Amino acid sequence: MIQIDKDSLLTDLQEKFGSAVQNVVEPYGLLTFTTTKEQLLPILTYLNENDNYRFRFLTDVCGVHYPDNKQLAVIYHLHSLESNFRLRLKVFLPESNPHIPTVCKLYKSANWQERETYDFFGIIFDGHPNLKRILNVDDMVAFPMRKEYPLEDPNRIDKNDSYFGR
Repeated sequence: MIQIDKDSLLTDLQEKFGSAVQNVVEPYGLLTFTTTKEQLLPILTYLNENDNYRFRFLTDVCGVHYPDNKQLAVIYHLHSLESNFRLRLKVFLPESNPHIPTVCKLYKSANWQERETYDFFGIIFDGHPNLKRILNVDDMVAFPMRKEYPLEDPNRIDKNDSYFGR
């Protein structure tokens, strides 16, 4: 069984990829950092193929919408099963150009997860073998997880907000 030391992993990544490893934090003990879409595949390939780390399981790919910053984020959760070490990687994209390379060739499990992220957030995974809606209807034009619509109908007159502490 291999052991991963988070400090040496982080040092190794920063030496190999330099400023592409940014905003390092560790919320709840989960090593998390941000990178660019250009460095995503090189970093994931290195983490997957390096025998000292063996991050060969992609637990999750998900999207997040930050409407105030006009950004979308793609979050990758990796797991080294042999060392039981988990890692989170974030890539931020502008709303106006939400393109990022697919990681399907590296992680087969990314296929469904990238389709779901596209379906709900409109993030386009360039090179994906079958990027189309997976849970919503095919002719849907909106991306339902984007925070682009008010939570309630502003024209509603049958509700008194004072009952709800507003």
